[in-house]
Amino acid sequence: MSRAAPDPAKAAQTKALRAQAGRWLKAAREAAGLTQAQLAEQVGLRYYTFVSQVESGVGRLPIETQEAWALALGLEPREFAKTLLEYYEPELYRLLFGAEPVKSRAAG
Repeated sequence: MSRAAPDPAKAAQTKALRAQAGRWLKAAREAAGLTQAQLAEQVGLRYYTFVSQVESGVGRLPIETQEAWALALGLEPREFAKTLLEYYEPELYRLLFGAEPVKSRAAG
């Protein structure tokens, strides 16, 4: 089975949602009173630059690190992961929870 050509509108939406996720994560970090370096240390990262990349929307948090990030930020892991799912995988969020993600509606 061949893959369809990338949809420029979908790619733009993905980029916008990643940027929104980054802003949300930055706000959570600042609310927790942590610098990027402090957060990186708490979640076991060697370099704080990954935190910067995620906050700028260039990177995304791997699933296996989300609980550590939630705990470091003082957030409930399940809600943290659910919020990131809205940003990172809006279609999966819709399938799982039966509704259009709030973040996706706001971005459109």
